[in-house]
Amino acid sequence: MHLTYEILPVDEIEIIRDLCNELMAFQKSKSYITPELFDSMNFDTRLLPSLKSAIYNHIVVVKHSDEPVGYVYSNISPKETYSNDFATFFDLESVSKNHVGCLSQFYIKEEYRQYGIGSKLFSMSREWLETFDDIEDYFIFVSNGNNSALEFYIRKGFTVSHDILGGFITVLRNNSSL
Repeated sequence: MHLTYEILPVDEIEIIRDLCNELMAFQKSKSYITPELFDSMNFDTRLLPSLKSAIYNHIVVVKHSDEPVGYVYSNISPKETYSNDFATFFDLESVSKNHVGCLSQFYIKEEYRQYGIGSKLFSMSREWLETFDDIEDYFIFVSNGNNSALEFYIRKGFTVSHDILGGFITVLRNNSSL
């Protein structure tokens, strides 16, 4: 299997539209707590606003024969970004710096899972996040029902911090060196 990993410029983000929408459908299929919240979540309502509110964005797409089969999106954002009309994702007072790192979206088509692609994408995201010396807090938000993702991130050194929205999202945190 010939796979390529490419850092995607923001102006080429459209290439992952379908993957992002598949991610939202996948999350809804796994969800057992208010799955209807995913009905309005898609590329236009989740990824694009996140790109605009972040200070720095990093998108890595993995392709099989030029076909996108997975991606990871990470960002550096003001901590206040994570307190909005939808939810307050963490106690802002618990973050000493003005900005946080976030592994925001991560998706691999089902038939490409279990080949180490997730670990490679995670490592590329982690390496990028670590280039920001002034970031101490890193977050990942896992939708309810996605136990394999939760276990994956725990194996990678993140710990469960708390749940929000009645358990709809589990917040994972790592506030030391990734």
